[in-house]
Amino acid sequence: MSPTAEQTSLLTRIVKWRERSINDSHFVLILSVLVGLFSALAATLLHTLIRLIQRLLTHGFDITDANFLYLLYPVIGIFLSGLFIRRIVRDDISHGVTRILYAISQRQARIRGHNMWSSIVASGITIGFGGSVGAEAPIVLTGSAIGSNLGHLFNLDRRYLLLLVGCGAAGAVAGIFKAPIAGLVFVVEVLMIDLTMSSLLPLMLSSVTATTVSYIFNGMQPMFQFNVENVFTLNRIPFVIILGIVCGLVSLYFSETMNACENLLSKIKGPYRRLLICGFVLSVLIFLFPSLYGEGYDTINQLINNRSSAQWNMVMNNSFFYGHAHMLIVYLGLVLLFKVFASVATNGGGGCGGIFAPSLFLGCIAGFIFAHACNVFHLGPFMPEENFALFGMAGLMSGVMHAPLTGIFLIAELTGGYSLLLPLMIVSASSYLTIRIFQPHSIYSMRLAKKGELLTHHTDKSVLVLMRTENVIENDFTSLSPDMDLGQLVNAISRSKRNLFPVLNAEQHIVGIVFLDDVRKLMFRSELYHRYTVDRLMRPTPTTLLLTDSMDAVMHKFDETKAWNLPVEDERGIYQGFISRSKIFNEYRKLIVDFSDE
Repeated sequence: MSPTAEQTSLLTRIVKWRERSINDSHFVLILSVLVGLFSALAATLLHTLIRLIQRLLTHGFDITDANFLYLLYPVIGIFLSGLFIRRIVRDDISHGVTRILYAISQRQARIRGHNMWSSIVASGITIGFGGSVGAEAPIVLTGSAIGSNLGHLFNLDRRYLLLLVGCGAAGAVAGIFKAPIAGLVFVVEVLMIDLTMSSLLPLMLSSVTATTVSYIFNGMQPMFQFNVENVFTLNRIPFVIILGIVCGLVSLYFSETMNACENLLSKIKGPYRRLLICGFVLSVLIFLFPSLYGEGYDTINQLINNRSSAQWNMVMNNSFFYGHAHMLIVYLGLVLLFKVFASVATNGGGGCGGIFAPSLFLGCIAGFIFAHACNVFHLGPFMPEENFALFGMAGLMSGVMHAPLTGIFLIAELTGGYSLLLPLMIVSASSYLTIRIFQPHSIYSMRLAKKGELLTHHTDKSVLVLMRTENVIENDFTSLSPDMDLGQLVNAISRSKRNLFPVLNAEQHIVGIVFLDDVRKLMFRSELYHRYTVDRLMRPTPTTLLLTDSMDAVMHKFDETKAWNLPVEDERGIYQGFISRSKIFNEYRKLIVDFSDE
């Protein structure tokens, strides 16, 4: 027996032993710890890879002048990453959180095995060489893939697979940021997994495990060192509210511009043509504004930890702006404006990364600019720039991701700034309420929402999303041809257990329906058997359903036609069977029970 066969046999015995000895609800607790462990290790590996590449490439750069290698590094990074994805992975791994949402909604929480490692390699190369995106979304996808594949390995059903996907995401966020609470609320707000008593403990175990592993490898200090030197006062509340509105509008600009640019890039055929265009845009932007290089966490540290103009001006190092202290706000304003183009160019050119870090980066800059401008023009009381930079980070994350709780707890845990919870809550709520006026869905979910493929906290809509058209088709109907006479129809009725009969032409397209009630009075009059044909007795179909229709569209057609049964066709118009309201209701009730089972 070969080693592979031996391993397979051993795994089969382990799985069967587990099914006999440990029930699913208990076993998922064990797996949640493992998922948290592996997610944190993956996060540590990715950040180590990014730092190693960046130090190797930028060591010895002149801080007093522009560095022309900034024109070269990002292009090399997205080229290598794109080559890796196209030639080795051969699958789309961009938009990591969107892909998780799609897997939850449309793939029964199944995520492909290569996602457990491919995003680490691709995003490590992309960001290490200067790609202007974040490492968090790739790691969240990695963690979710680990949870999904572990659950599938042990034959867990869809409900537990969904929970393990959430555990992977929670562990990834907690492991990256050392933020266990943020990891948990991220799963609830962004991945929209309902928080029940049965799901709370696994999510907590995964988050706590990942945070502990991150403490072991990276120390127990917060990700950003921050000391609150200016306590929050009530007279700043109006300005915090205004900052929240500003953050909501900046979030709207970021989301809409990103979608518009991605739609434009999707029309450009050929990966090398996109690489040429995106590489040029990215390299020029990073050359002019080195703060756009990589995730931008160095800029965040400089803005929230420094207290003087001389220190703040360090963000202009390595650029043409170096030494021009009066240009700080102009420089930061331009960075705020162009960050979205750098992020789109990174992913559009073949790179791999997310928008976690860009959201924090832009929020920090927006909050700093707001407070600094208020202080320069003496608008209201003194605004500590470092505090408002933190508020802006929470506001942008709340607006872009539609996740106010994640923004609040993540910033508090990232910096240890728990004494600023009140203003963090105010700015997050203001930003979220502002962007909700313009966008009902987050940047992650809007693509799926437009297609009707988004799983949400709305139980009815979520159940409809989970239902599949092919699962409710009935095909035990006796079909007729239009030229059959009444005698042949009566014979067909005698062999059928249904009370309706599809009429198909030679190409197997449905042309009508015969109902038993319409021929009941004629069935026993044998003298009419050769006088009537099916085409005279059939009714036109009210409408037809397509195999590709979402269940929401199916229900809409039922409501419009008031029909109890509707025929289904494939994309070629070939008859496939019928869907009945009763079948839908039975499937709906079954899913509701599974969905609500605690």
